[in-house]
Amino acid sequence: MKKYLHSVLALKVHIGLFAFLCCATIQAQSTKGKLFIIGGGHRSDALMTQLISISELKKKDYVVVLPMSSEEPDSAYIYFKEQFQKLTANPIIMLNFDATSTNNKVLNDSLQNAKLIFISGGDQTRFMDVVKNTPTYTAIHRAYENGSTIAGTSAGAAVMCEHMITGNQKLETKYSATFDNIRHGNLETSLGLGLIKNVIIDQHFLKRSRYNRLLTALVEFPEHIGIGIDESTALIVRNKEIEIAGDSEVIVFKKPKRITKSKKANLVSIKRLEMAVYIQGQKFKIR
Repeated sequence: MKKYLHSVLALKVHIGLFAFLCCATIQAQSTKGKLFIIGGGHRSDALMTQLISISELKKKDYVVVLPMSSEEPDSAYIYFKEQFQKLTANPIIMLNFDATSTNNKVLNDSLQNAKLIFISGGDQTRFMDVVKNTPTYTAIHRAYENGSTIAGTSAGAAVMCEHMITGNQKLETKYSATFDNIRHGNLETSLGLGLIKNVIIDQHFLKRSRYNRLLTALVEFPEHIGIGIDESTALIVRNKEIEIAGDSEVIVFKKPKRITKSKKANLVSIKRLEMAVYIQGQKFKIR
């Protein structure tokens, strides 16, 4: 009898564990939302039409613009709206959150229920200073999990990562649009939205020749994939697959091998590195 009870109990445990693992696997594979990450610069009507298409907007759906990165949020919203309203009849609203309104449940519910959320360019640190550790941060994640498309350009691209490039250099006193060299301990990163994992994104990539900056990022985060998005170009992220859209190219660095960090002037040696260049329509996988 005891053996029988032990067998039944063991069977129940195995069934329960199997059900849990199946459920966890389904949840891990069931991210409904998409990301549309633009490298900055001019956004063509064709690119924005592609954004509308992947967002699958229905008549009742609306678009929310988050302009908190910008020094001129009203202008960022108007610029986006003037282009977008030519391409879709869906309502386009601005939610310009601040330290007070990030706790507003009505506004956060409106954000969470938006079918498309667009994050403007500007200063990515300014955006994260507003939303981090707030209900607004949570609302963006819930919208993404529930099937919304989260889009962003320039600073709005940088915030998509877990480890966000701020643009500042720890070893230099003045800001520069690119890095003059590759040195360890120089890259400043901070917390981003973390909508895409194990990836470091840089924007305006070819236009501003940001190879040194992205390579520096890969030295600091060697297990990540470094993705440089040029202007007028976007990543379409569906779970673990990335598709390229737009007019220019995307540069991908990954798997740096035998990294050596010299104490002399913080110089770096990388013995081997994988690099790829992608154009519109091409796809690749991420972890």
